[in-house]
Amino acid sequence: MEEDINYWYDGQLVNSTTLELAIDDPGLLYGATVFTTLRVYHNSLDSKLTQWRNHCDRLKFSLQHFGWPLPDEGRLRQGAQLIMKQFPILRITIFPDGREWITGRKLPPDLPQKQAMGIVAWLTPPEFQRCLPIHKTGNYLSPWLSKIEAQKFNAQEAILVDAGGNWLETNTGNLWGWGYGCWWTPPLTEGILPGIMRSQILHWLVSQQQQVREEPWTMELVQGLSAIAYSNSTSEIIPIHTVIHPSGSLKYNSAGSMVQQLREMFLA
Repeated sequence: MEEDINYWYDGQLVNSTTLELAIDDPGLLYGATVFTTLRVYHNSLDSKLTQWRNHCDRLKFSLQHFGWPLPDEGRLRQGAQLIMKQFPILRITIFPDGREWITGRKLPPDLPQKQAMGIVAWLTPPEFQRCLPIHKTGNYLSPWLSKIEAQKFNAQEAILVDAGGNWLETNTGNLWGWGYGCWWTPPLTEGILPGIMRSQILHWLVSQQQQVREEPWTMELVQGLSAIAYSNSTSEIIPIHTVIHPSGSLKYNSAGSMVQQLREMFLA
């Protein structure tokens, strides 16, 4: 019987639940890796929704910025094609010396419910901002901690803020809002991740003649939005119906037609 494929590492398939690293590996000591997480659509890396090329380019951008060697892209694709036979979600991690590590996971069983009903989010204190926010690095302690804290409030996601209290992004995705007759999303200049799904949605909305304003999400702005959601490459669009903050909570229409409009992009 064929053994299960657990992950791909440094050009090899590994059937194990553990990964062996040297005790002085900077990826282990400092979280010195870059990664991207993608969802494979139509069982193809070349599907326009999978965005394989854009995910590879994001890795390349960070690696070149840090002065790290680029991995062999053919080997990267080979590993991804093998792991995607079992899993629709792939996480591709690159170490500072060019080693690649590809793991897979299944879609969350409650994803359709979250997409339909929305979730509760918790507004974090400013100290939970991400390290090097324009890059997806292995140092993901702050988003992980914020998620753990959010669960204490029965929330499924955390919203990170800057020192001035402006909303930036969630612990796993970019923010979207509808209000004042147009769409809103925080600008990249605020220090947020330039998400691949964010870029897809932005271009799609513009192609649909929808106005999108990239401006800071002040408390005044968010109080005037009628609907908000977050996006990432694996969960697509998740509405947020409640945001818990220190002095109470904000309510939004998670089942409204405007949030559902964003989901039309995946049906095109």
